Amino acid sequence: MKSNPEIILKTQSLAKIVTLEDKQLNLLHDVNLTVTAGQTIAIVGSSGSGKTTLLSILAGLDLPSSGEVYLKNKAMHQLNEEQRSQVRADHVGFIFQQFLLINSLTALENVMLPAELAHNDDAKKLALSLLAQVGLSARVNHFPAQLSGGEQQRVAIARAFITKPDILFADEPTGNLDKQTSEHIADLLFDLNKQFGTTLVLVSHDLTLAQRCQRQVEMRDGKLIDTQSSVKETSVQTEQIA
Repeated sequence: MKSNPEIILKTQSLAKIVTLEDKQLNLLHDVNLTVTAGQTIAIVGSSGSGKTTLLSILAGLDLPSSGEVYLKNKAMHQLNEEQRSQVRADHVGFIFQQFLLINSLTALENVMLPAELAHNDDAKKLALSLLAQVGLSARVNHFPAQLSGGEQQRVAIARAFITKPDILFADEPTGNLDKQTSEHIADLLFDLNKQFGTTLVLVSHDLTLAQRCQRQVEMRDGKLIDTQSSVKETSVQTEQIA
């Protein structure tokens, strides 16, 4: 008998309200989402739909105005910044559209940093191995300014996986890259994700990239729509009519 898959991420009635120039903006409304361990899920939606705001809250980078978010059974909405930071260090990896490498560090040093902060004595060995896997063995001593956009994102991918995170959040990971480079970066991301068995939560406006995930959900005006559930409901309704 198979056991139920572990729930690694869950939200309940999540909302985010911000005040801007004496006006209240409802960025998220009643967002309910459950992600199981090892699942790959894409959050899609038009610009301003709330997908990046949602990702920030899911990853513990921001707090909701109301509602609950649980990451590895930790009630993130009840934790202070220091406690959320510890949860991120223990369980989370990140890949950003802007790469966010440290310019004063080499590719090798950028990748090593999260492992060093986790006091991993094998940081250099692991970093060299990951840089080799993303095809950058010849560029380990180069600084970000000496690397192309695609190379910088490959460094960022290697950095994200070095701590073997339970869950990886990727915000428009191919958004700044040309089509050919984007496809190569996507291949690397999904190959490494499969190798490490990582849960992947991906935000993208690129539907081709999103469709590589096992599941797609859509943000519309701050509300979350499970597109696959919608398809199933439509199919059932069609069968009933027939």
